[in-house]
Order: sequence, then structure tokens, then C-alpha cells
Amino acid sequence: MKELKYLNKYLLKYKWHMILGLLFVIISNVFQIVPAQMVRHSIDLVVDNIRVYGSFERSALQGDFFKIFSRGILLYAVLILVMALLRGVFLYFVRQTLIVMSRLVEYDLKNEIFEHYQSLPLSFYRKNSTGDLMNRISEDVGRVRMYLGPSIMYGMQLITLFVMLIPVMFHISPKLTWYALIPLPLLSISIFYVNNIIEYRSEQIQKSQSRLSTFVQEAFSGIRVLKSFTRENESVQNFAHESGEYKNQSLKLTRVQALFFPLIMGLIGLSTMLTVYAGSVEVINGTLTFGHIAEFIIYVNLLTWPVTSLGWTSSLVKRAEASQKRINEFLKSCTDIISVKNDVREIAGKVTFDHVSFVYPDTGIQALKDISFSIQPGDSLAIIGTTGSGKSTIANLISRLFDVTEGEVRIDDIPIKDYNLNSLRSQAGIVPQEVFLFSDTIYHNIGFGLEQATEEKIIQAAKDADVYHNIIAFPQGFHTRVGERGITLSGGQKQRVSIARAIVREPKILVLDDALSAVDTKTENTILNSMKKIMQGRTSIIISHRVSSAKLANKIIVLDEGSIVETGTHDELIAAPGAYRELYEKQMLVDEVAE
Repeated sequence: MKELKYLNKYLLKYKWHMILGLLFVIISNVFQIVPAQMVRHSIDLVVDNIRVYGSFERSALQGDFFKIFSRGILLYAVLILVMALLRGVFLYFVRQTLIVMSRLVEYDLKNEIFEHYQSLPLSFYRKNSTGDLMNRISEDVGRVRMYLGPSIMYGMQLITLFVMLIPVMFHISPKLTWYALIPLPLLSISIFYVNNIIEYRSEQIQKSQSRLSTFVQEAFSGIRVLKSFTRENESVQNFAHESGEYKNQSLKLTRVQALFFPLIMGLIGLSTMLTVYAGSVEVINGTLTFGHIAEFIIYVNLLTWPVTSLGWTSSLVKRAEASQKRINEFLKSCTDIISVKNDVREIAGKVTFDHVSFVYPDTGIQALKDISFSIQPGDSLAIIGTTGSGKSTIANLISRLFDVTEGEVRIDDIPIKDYNLNSLRSQAGIVPQEVFLFSDTIYHNIGFGLEQATEEKIIQAAKDADVYHNIIAFPQGFHTRVGERGITLSGGQKQRVSIARAIVREPKILVLDDALSAVDTKTENTILNSMKKIMQGRTSIIISHRVSSAKLANKIIVLDEGSIVETGTHDELIAAPGAYRELYEKQMLVDEVAE
């Protein structure tokens, strides 16, 4: 149970739900114990008076006696019915407190996990699969809720019923009570043994579920690739394999439970048989009545469901513990991207890299080696290089998605680690290399970066990104839904919507991370001409593998395998032989052939 201790703060938060739930459980137990005593009195009333009734046979008094006798039986029946109804009412209150509490905790826990996910660095998401993250916030939290709801509720019912009922049973007959309770030690041993198996099997099921979720998520995200390469059948076979693993693990657990519950019912049946046997002996000896046997049988049946549920709730607790352990692993993960001074200020836009080196923590690949450059506020810099040269890493370091391994990044001559993260990122506009659009309207995707974006700003941003005419050509215009990950738009349209989303914020620092890779040369020139106006007055960094995108920049640096190999303006680099001119000539040749 040590992993579930994390939930104690929520139980304390909703302590009044727990207290009221316990009170309602006790009251509902009273209304199921007392009717058993009424059954005993009514049976004893029948047994004691049946002979008297027979003695009045063929007498006028027999009818009067029957009326009095039946009135007493009717009174007991009415009282038993009323108590059953009252018990039902208070069981409703039990669920309205304890089950509602579990739903409230589920809500709080999901929000806490999601908020914690948001605070974790990008390196965390590079190490963990999306399916696994989704599984922990949905499937695992659901299993934890079953512990907080049904397990606690039935646990309360079992404990309070034992505390209230066992003294009553001992008061009537210690001998009969011991006979009724003989199977319980065997039941406890069975639960202890089986729960160890259940715990192990539950962990295996959770791992299999995570793998299955990851596979399905990747299959849906990559459906275009699957269909393009006609690998649907193979994907189905792989899913069947993963699903089969999950099925096998689930069946193993089901087999244990299938043997477990009949065992419990058999032990409860044994308890009833022993009660009838011992009670019959006591009736023969004259120490108990027939009503006592009936009362004890009812008591044994009252214990049947709580004791039976003990095995089920124990299984829920074990599975919840396994799930909470997985949740705790993530909640204990802390971000190393923290602000030293939490400085909140308006930035001018000067960006300085001072002997920066960076190694990705999850792969150990060195992306940057001793990089140094500086951009003055309002100036522009183009970073050119082939794939894998470290261009995108620079964009990630500017928005502080990662921290440098060596050296220092400064904004306005202040170390980037001193800035408040939200303040820093809110003044930067990043157009990532891998465009991601939310399954929402184009309007909301462009206005995503602003809490209250005006229609005028969104339209202007769309025009500046040269996507306005494409948008208004759609039947629903800006209110067109783009589908999951923007699947309804072309690659070029998605990139231009992403550019519009960045510039609508009017950022002090604008970073285009290969943002024009999916557009043709004509569209690229149109966007670049629009970008001239957008780039005025703000620091702009254009990251690209195309030389044509670098013409707008005041300064160009060329990267190769994480190091700066050339620096200068476009004209300077073209004039001197080197990597930039070689790349320029190759791309010009390709463009000529394409024309």
C-alpha cells in the first residue's frame, strides 16, 4: 500500500465525504442487522403459538386468536420492509458520498498529472512513448479510482459490519459464532496467496496495455504511410499480435479470479452448513430456538457479500497500487528547466551564443560544438546547413526547450536561465520544423498563441504568411476544421498556417525552423517578400537548408556536423569558395532543371 499513500492528500481534502460515507455505512448496517432479530422473534412467535392455535381447533376462539397472532406477524413484516427501504436509502447516500468522492479525486488526479506533464522538459517526451503517457492518465487513473471508490466503500462495509455483528453473534451463542467463523482463516490465507499472483499479473497487463496503446497511436498517426506502402495487412497482424499478448495476460488473471470466487462461495457455504449443524444441536439441547438458527443464517448471509467482495476489492487495491506506482514514477520526474531568478521583463531581442555545446541527454549525440554568435535587436540571422548539422537544436535552445551542456545562451546580455520561462517564451515566435496543427478550426489554430486574438490580427497574419487566399477558398473559410494534426491541409498550407500562428503574437524574437521546406520556390519567394515587412523591428532567425531563404538575413552562418564552418553575408559567402557557395550552386542547378 506504500504507493497508494500518495493519495492520502486527496482523502484528507475530501474528508467530509469519507466521514459522512462512514456514518451512512454504519446506519445502513444497522438496518440489515435489526431485521434478522425481527425474523428470529417472528419465527419464535410462530413456533411458540402454533400449538396454542391448534388447541383452539373447532372453537370460536381460534378465529380471534388467529387475528391477534397474524397481526403480530404482519407488524414484524412491515417493520422488516420499512428497514429494508431505509437501508436502500442510506446505501444510496453511501454511494453519493464515497463514489462521488472517488470521481472528484479522479478529476483532481488527472488534472495534476496533465499539469505535471506540461511542466516536464522536451527530453522527457523523447524518452517516453505517447501511448504510455496516455495510458497512465486514463487507464491507470481509472484503476486508482476503483480503489478510492468501490474498494474503500466495501472495505468500510466489511469492517463496520464485523465490528457491529460479531459482538451480537457472540452474545447469542459463542459456540455457534465460532462454527460460523471457522472458514474465515482459510479465506484469509487464500486471499493472501492469490493476491500475490494478482499483483504480478496486473503489472503484466498494464505493460501490455501500454504497448498496445502506443502501437495504435502510431498506426493512426502514420495512416498515410501505411496506406501509401500498402502495409495495412502487416499492421493488422502486428496489432493482432499485441492484442493477443494483452488477451493472454488478461486470461491468466481471469483464471486466477475464476478459481478464487468459487472458493470464497464454497467457504461461505461451509459456514452456513456448520451454522445449521451446530444450531440444530443447540436447539435439541434447549439452549437456542429455531429463530436463533434463522437469525444466524441471515447473519452468515450478511457476511457473504462483504467477505466475497474482500477478494475482489483486494484485487482492485493491488491493481490500483501497480497503477499508482506507474503514476508516481512520472510525478516524481522533475524538470531541470527551471528559472534561476524568475526574471520577468520585456526583451529587446539581442541573442548571444557564447561557446555553446550541446549533447542530447537521451541519445548522447553531440548536436553542437563550441558555437558562438550574436544577433543585435532587430537584426536577422540565417543558419544554413545540411540535415543533422544542428540547426533545429539552436531553435530549441533559444526557446529553452533544452539547456546547454556547455557555454551560455544570453538574451539582452542576461543569461537565459534567469528569465521566467513563460515570460521568455511568450515573447518568442517559433515555427517548428515538424508542423503540428490542432484538430480545430484554422481560426483557432492561428490564434492559438494569444489568449484573446482579434479577427483583424488573425486575418493579417494569414495574409503575411501568404495563406489567406487558400483559407477563404474553403467553403467554411477560417472556420474550416483542419482534422487531426492538420490532415485536411497540404504540407505547404500547414507550414504557412504555422507561420501565421507565430507572427500573430508579434514576437520580439522570430525563429523559422526550416519553415518553408514544404512550399515550392514561387510560394517561398512570396512568403519571403511578406516576411521582409514582418521581420522589421524584431530579431529574426531563419533556419533552413535552402540558400534562397538566407537572402533576407543580414548575416549568415553555415553549420556542418554541429560546428560553424563559415560566417558572413550572402554576397561575401558567394564570393569565396566554400560550403555555402557549393550548396548555392547545387540548389540553383536543381531549380533550373525543375523549371
